[in-house]
Amino acid sequence: MDTSAINSKNVTTKGGLLIGDDKAPVKIVEFINLRCPYSKEWWEDSLPLLDKYVKENKVQRIVKHFDKDTPGLKKGNVLHRFLDHSNPEQAKENITYYFAHLDEWGSLPEDAIAEYAKEKRHATEQTDREHAESIIEETEQANITLVPTIVLNDHIFDENISEEELDKLIQTELAYKA
Repeated sequence: MDTSAINSKNVTTKGGLLIGDDKAPVKIVEFINLRCPYSKEWWEDSLPLLDKYVKENKVQRIVKHFDKDTPGLKKGNVLHRFLDHSNPEQAKENITYYFAHLDEWGSLPEDAIAEYAKEKRHATEQTDREHAESIIEETEQANITLVPTIVLNDHIFDENISEEELDKLIQTELAYKA
């Protein structure tokens, strides 16, 4: 992924799904779409390492569900509306479930996705459209066009980062903050 056009200074830690302690020294901002197979790869591959750091109160994840107009990603936009940011643990469980079952719900017609969320996860639609619009505005200001895009201070990367590289970046940031 070419990150040269992305302006990380316009990426904020405001909004999104907050997973972990607000006082955690390291903040990772993740722009993902639930229908994106590369976002799925990022989520599943990074989950064990990030869960460890979140549990130790060293990292806070700020997950921003990026609604995309791309035909293949519109189904993810529907599921984004069924994530309750006021309950981060449940939202994280739902994200993990949706990614694990991407082939199942991803083949449904777009108008059946909401029923899927209600039936499989007992999810209710959240009505805060301003939240989704603020994420879109932020991506425009930062020139983020692809999912997943992950920002850790000035480090910008996608799903192709190895666990070792991610761990090293986090360790470097923790040492810098110490």
